[in-house]
Amino acid sequence: MRLSLTRKASSGKKIETALFSMPSNRFVFFHSFLVFLLLTAFLTAWGGDGGLRLPLQEGSWSPINLIAKRSTHTMVRNIRAHHHKKYTRLVLDLDRNIHPAPSDRRTDTDFLLELPNTRILKKALSKTSGKEFPVNVHVSRTAQGSLVLAIPTKSWKRYKWYSLQKPPRIVLDLYPDSSQKFTIVTAPQPSKKTSPKPPVVTIRPDTLKKKSMVIVIDPGHGGKDPGALGRKGTREKDIVLKISGYLRDLLAKETRAQVFMTRESDVFVELKDRATFANQHKADLFVSIHINSHPKKFIKGLELYHFGEASDPRALEVAARENGTPLEDNAPAWQFILADKLHDKKIEDSQEFAWTTKKSLVKYLKPFYKIKDHGVKTAPFFVLRMTTMPAILAEIAFISNPTEEKLLKSSTYQKRMAHGIFEGIQTYMKPLQTASR
Repeated sequence: MRLSLTRKASSGKKIETALFSMPSNRFVFFHSFLVFLLLTAFLTAWGGDGGLRLPLQEGSWSPINLIAKRSTHTMVRNIRAHHHKKYTRLVLDLDRNIHPAPSDRRTDTDFLLELPNTRILKKALSKTSGKEFPVNVHVSRTAQGSLVLAIPTKSWKRYKWYSLQKPPRIVLDLYPDSSQKFTIVTAPQPSKKTSPKPPVVTIRPDTLKKKSMVIVIDPGHGGKDPGALGRKGTREKDIVLKISGYLRDLLAKETRAQVFMTRESDVFVELKDRATFANQHKADLFVSIHINSHPKKFIKGLELYHFGEASDPRALEVAARENGTPLEDNAPAWQFILADKLHDKKIEDSQEFAWTTKKSLVKYLKPFYKIKDHGVKTAPFFVLRMTTMPAILAEIAFISNPTEEKLLKSSTYQKRMAHGIFEGIQTYMKPLQTASR
């Protein structure tokens, strides 16, 4: 329709002035708006300098208060470090990505890594001052709000760092100075009054006797417990047993590791017995293989877990299902158990193991399939809590997704999945195989 105003000219004739045209179904809105403007102008002219005033009740919200204020700072939630064969790795676990990007520089005395708009939790900072922390690192803040890590160059020849996601973290690899890596220390000459002692000599790691690693593979569920069920009747317990068998054969063929399975047939094994089995065999690594499920059939992809407080409500649901307990039984009691400091090192190693395996698994599968990577998560899985070695749980697909259920029934997909997990285990094993235990 056409909206217009009519006025009389001096001749007495009506003159129609078009304001604008608009669809008829919008007439009510614009008519109301026009009335509001005219009323405001009228009240301004006749009602004083305040114009149209709406009462603001005490305690009412102003528009600016309706906008949630979010901190612009990234938080370092944890800091950890461990030795590999050729380097030492320092990892900063973040609550989100750092913006703008970090920068680094080298001085005559230090490596400096600057993290803009970043803070660090006191618990994480306290780790760096401990005597057992393997890297001498000094943490400070600039007036601009950047966190600066300073690492003395005395023991290190070079370094490299990179940012990773899902979850966000900064990884810094420090490469030792070869001239200081191996030293021979001779004990002082004993006095005549004391019995002589042999000299103390530092031996190169490659001369140490190698011990084959022990790996325990845990096919989830079994027997009376079918696990998750697909829409076409596919059972989780059957698929994970086949994949575990392929993985065992790969490890036995390609590595020197001793490989055991918590079950080799369709039998039911209690969760505590699975953990006890791994502990009694003094396993170096524990890998539990499962298949996910979701009420929404379009959800697909893979995710890896290590023990910890549930990273999100969905992770807690997955743990509750795999633990075979009600959801409420997996919350406070399980999560507060993290205060047990005896397991801090195992949890950190498990986290690194999970990330290494996930990265290798996704890399191997991507040329063959459209992989949805849900990353690495934490959840209070009973079987991971009770093991004494680095332990992970792999949810390799969603059996509730029709496409992935079809893939899971394919022996080719099963073998490729096993090979992807194998690649991750092998990558994680390399720096450990020369260690003396």
